[in-house]
Amino acid sequence: MTGERLLLSGDDAVALAALHAGVKLGTGYPGTPSTEILETFDHLGGRAQWSPNEKVALEVAMGTAFAGARTLVTMKHVGLNVAADPLFTAAYTDIEGGLVLVSADDPGMASSQNEQDNRHYARAAALPMLEPIDSQQAYDFTWLGFELSERWKIPVILRLTTRVCHSKTVVVPRARIQDQPEPSFERNIPARVMIPAYAKPAHHKLRQKLAEIAAWNEQEGPTRLDEGKAELGIIATGIAAVHAREAAPDARQLTIGLTYPLPMERIRAFADGVERLVVVEEGDPMLVDALRAAGIPAEGKPEMYRFGELNVARVRRILAGDTSPEPVPPKGKPPALCQGCSHRTVFQALKDLDCIVAGDIGCYTLGVLPPFSAMDTCVCMGASIGVGLGMRHVLPEDQARRVVSVIGDSTFVHSGLTGIAEMVYNPPATGHLVLILDNGTTAMTGQQEHPGTGRLLDHSPTGKISFEALAASMGVQNVHVIDANDREDGMKTLIADLLAKPETSLVVARQPCVLAAPKIRFYEKAAAEQGCAAEPAS
Repeated sequence: MTGERLLLSGDDAVALAALHAGVKLGTGYPGTPSTEILETFDHLGGRAQWSPNEKVALEVAMGTAFAGARTLVTMKHVGLNVAADPLFTAAYTDIEGGLVLVSADDPGMASSQNEQDNRHYARAAALPMLEPIDSQQAYDFTWLGFELSERWKIPVILRLTTRVCHSKTVVVPRARIQDQPEPSFERNIPARVMIPAYAKPAHHKLRQKLAEIAAWNEQEGPTRLDEGKAELGIIATGIAAVHAREAAPDARQLTIGLTYPLPMERIRAFADGVERLVVVEEGDPMLVDALRAAGIPAEGKPEMYRFGELNVARVRRILAGDTSPEPVPPKGKPPALCQGCSHRTVFQALKDLDCIVAGDIGCYTLGVLPPFSAMDTCVCMGASIGVGLGMRHVLPEDQARRVVSVIGDSTFVHSGLTGIAEMVYNPPATGHLVLILDNGTTAMTGQQEHPGTGRLLDHSPTGKISFEALAASMGVQNVHVIDANDREDGMKTLIADLLAKPETSLVVARQPCVLAAPKIRFYEKAAAEQGCAAEPAS
């Protein structure tokens, strides 16, 4: 494959680079636009696995790296919020094997609840960050990330965005690594046990590492200079650099690949050689603020361009200082629950009962739209249970008894378990009702497996969590399992009965996703033929 020209998406390029770079294990949690990385890595023959959530995925990756093996961990931007706890302390530790963490941001919120800019994490956690502009750089920067990680014994963040993840450009791969040392653990307590006595010197060591990486970035870092007329100089990163090159082909442009820590002296020298300096960046004005803080006068984009994705037309407007109203994009078809989706029965029942619904992240979030309009809150993965409990604690009794928490099966495993612990430990006076809409897959991100399906990332059988047994063991007073396609009146009767009880209740509404059902039957048949099918839930 060496030297062959391949047309790959950014996600596929990262997966191929991970394979070629000798990654021993890929971990993550599915989330658009990052999902395809681990799926492709598995398809190519790498070892990949879905974790219950991003925090666990990073912790497993850290263990792999502590053992001296290269590891890749993937997630979308909001997933890094979940993984932030281990991330900030991981920066203090010394890792032996390279660890690259992919954060896939979603400017414009094509499939997310916010458009946070995860470049903030590099500065906040004090970790180096690489930002590719296309699939070739996604491939090259994955390699580079492992090299930097191993050289300085530090995790490296590879920040992608939706456009880089899903756009296809030509990739010329390098030779696959052949000789790698076998993983082996060597004890190094001061570098990995972050009690204060060790963490204090580790913080100083981290800052020294960053200073050395900054010096390397000044001399050897992945910074590209495109010559042009000195009247206009552009500094850009990521996909914005591609848009800027097309929008102003005659400009002089500096494209920065390692965006934290910045090569500030290279930037200063570039700024001194142009008459007008404009920073073109997607999302928050992080780069322009860093330049101004360093005393480098630079223009940023008007506030209106902070929102949504950039494109060539918008970059032209930025360079022209055009703040007139932008053309209104044509309306697309609004999303909706699939015809035949079992969630429809549940949301119709909740609507008919005039429930106050604390919702969650997944296909069922679409229950907020007509014809149901049966969801009142949605914040983040797992928040439905905590939010519902909070409302139950303070609302007047007649309203409190209408509050229901709705969560999906994958989301429940991701971050719903602690909500159940909260419900059992601090039960509201009126009790509470949690509905798990179990469609047997992580549907919204492309029908991936999770610990409640009994199948691994490659769909082979493994252990399976029983939600109903788990809830009962945790102390939930009423636990029911129903077929989500049962008659609507039966669903309504059960919900109404449980809402009337001053007790904690959990209902698993179980029916396979209509899109995933044929595949699930195929996987179950294959497992049965192998004689190792997971035990069905009771």
